[in-house]
Amino acid sequence: MSDEHPPPPPDAGPPAASGPVPDSGPVPDAAPLPAAAPPPGAGTGTAGGRSRGSFSPAIIDAVLEGRPAVLTALAIASAVVLGGLLIAFSDTTVLGAWANFFSDPGNAIAQTWDAAAAAYSAMFEGAIFNPHTISAAFHGGSVGAIFYPLSQTASDATPLILTGLAVAIAFRAGLFNIGAAGQWVGGAIVATYLGFAISLPPVVHVLVCLLGGFAGGAVIGWLVGELKARTGAHEVIVTIMLNYIMYNLLAFLLGTPVALQKPGQANLISPNLASNARLPHVGGPPPQVDAGFLVALVAAAGAWWLLSRSTVGFRFRTVGANPGAARSAGMSVERSWALVMLLAGGLAGLGGAAVIQGPLQNLTFNSYGTFGFDGITVALLGRARPVGVVLAALLFGALHAGGTNMEAATQVPSDITQVLQGLIVLFVAAPPLIRALFRLRTAGSAGLEAVPKGWNA
Repeated sequence: MSDEHPPPPPDAGPPAASGPVPDSGPVPDAAPLPAAAPPPGAGTGTAGGRSRGSFSPAIIDAVLEGRPAVLTALAIASAVVLGGLLIAFSDTTVLGAWANFFSDPGNAIAQTWDAAAAAYSAMFEGAIFNPHTISAAFHGGSVGAIFYPLSQTASDATPLILTGLAVAIAFRAGLFNIGAAGQWVGGAIVATYLGFAISLPPVVHVLVCLLGGFAGGAVIGWLVGELKARTGAHEVIVTIMLNYIMYNLLAFLLGTPVALQKPGQANLISPNLASNARLPHVGGPPPQVDAGFLVALVAAAGAWWLLSRSTVGFRFRTVGANPGAARSAGMSVERSWALVMLLAGGLAGLGGAAVIQGPLQNLTFNSYGTFGFDGITVALLGRARPVGVVLAALLFGALHAGGTNMEAATQVPSDITQVLQGLIVLFVAAPPLIRALFRLRTAGSAGLEAVPKGWNA
């Protein structure tokens, strides 16, 4: 039996080596081996056969990995579905249909769909647009009526944008501003007094009242920042207590004739603002939205520039991320706390001025409503970013505006909108729950960049 290997076939390649083969230099006249053909469907730019210029894989990855924007959209969709079920199963007709489910399942499902669809359709018509008004406009009806729902949404969103920014900008510096309600009251008090107690030319009077509202809220916010900087008092406790102080101060001023109480009135109500101090409507009287909405958008743009393009915003974000590292870098953490709370309070106070100079035109004890606390949910939904705050405020404004029309058209209580807001915030605040419901992969670096450390952690 010979130890020599048989010669290879004519078209065969070199025999496989069983060990390391010494380098013997280049082989003369050796033809290059042909490149292996790529597998079917393989691309040329990224791993996994995806083309570098393809847009759809990025969208698919964002959905499957549960990026923040996708999680927010899924949270809103989940809240809408649960809200629809709540609307449907609060209807006696639907409950009667489900009592006979086994005899007529189609009717039960149809009744459920009809109840939820009717409520959401009425909400949409009251918040975005009503197809009937568009049809009427082509037959001699009012063109301004087409934009009425959108203007109502923008009007309801205006104070939410400003109070949401007040909470969000403090978030970015690591502070939890629960006092937007008290700061709103501070701004409203100053704007109201300047609105009826002094006489100025039209444009000047409006600007003076707006600046006064900003200053009134800024003083309350600055007080919180100074107390935290000088004594270490926690901003959550201080802002909550200041809310109650401002509520009682408002009641005292509205009940004092020489202060804010309207002459000849025993109720807690202020005089009406002078016409020169009122914010003009945008597009004339038919739309409900006034120039306060434009003020809110300008404030959001300014907050975005401050946080993203200025050294002051960089200090805020650094202090919020790591106060110890900020001190090591030579930044004054205490000064940043005082300044950010001053700005946050000013934004909330500007929200108070925008409401008093716009829709209300006078101040009562109930004027502050839930603007301050709704601002917290808006900031959370907007992920503490100005653009997100604007979008979240518009969503909540649409829910407020549409809820009234829904109740009038379908007899569904408008309180369902508050349930929807709560569900949206609940789902947004629980990303693992959304990932589990929709079986999403965990994103590599998803999450909030600006979350307050809280409780001095």
